[in-house]
Amino acid sequence: MIRPNCLSEIKSRISASENGSVFVVADFTDITDKKTASVGLTRLEADGLIQRVMRGVYYKLEYSDFLKEYIAPVPDNVAHAIARNFGWTIVPCGDTALSLLALSTQVPAVWLYVSDGPYKEYAYDNTVIRFKRTTNKDISKFSYKTALTVQALKALGKGKVDEPVIEKLRKFLSAEEKAMMLNEAKIATSWIYEYIKQICKG
Repeated sequence: MIRPNCLSEIKSRISASENGSVFVVADFTDITDKKTASVGLTRLEADGLIQRVMRGVYYKLEYSDFLKEYIAPVPDNVAHAIARNFGWTIVPCGDTALSLLALSTQVPAVWLYVSDGPYKEYAYDNTVIRFKRTTNKDISKFSYKTALTVQALKALGKGKVDEPVIEKLRKFLSAEEKAMMLNEAKIATSWIYEYIKQICKG
């Protein structure tokens, strides 16, 4: 049986989070052990505080005043929650990276991520999230925004990165992030680094 104070702490953390937040057992292992945290999340689902997305993954309901209904969790949030649970480092790639950076208006058919974990695929409702293993240097040597930008440039391809894209990526990054990216991306493919130098000029 879960101790009342553990359940109360888990409940308080979820209650203090933003609507639409996604949770996994690993988010509460500083409060209690994994088994107890899992029991607590199941209890809070039964109470209606959270909703189960898939096994071991829950989200705090979010209501859309525009749609007049509760909306599904953001797939990117679900992907990062899964990664947290297993201790993977992940970075969006392909169409997913372009969508998250607003470089494409298309909703990805599959939410795709490079990962230092195993190849895995998860599906819920009409959403598919896929993790594919990559060489560690593609993600572990970069900060998240550098890695995301590199993956977006790869998705666009050499010779297909125009000035509007460069400008949009400039606005996405702070001065500190640009300085970090210039240093980190020296190990990237040369044509990617040339674009990064242009992005970091502004």
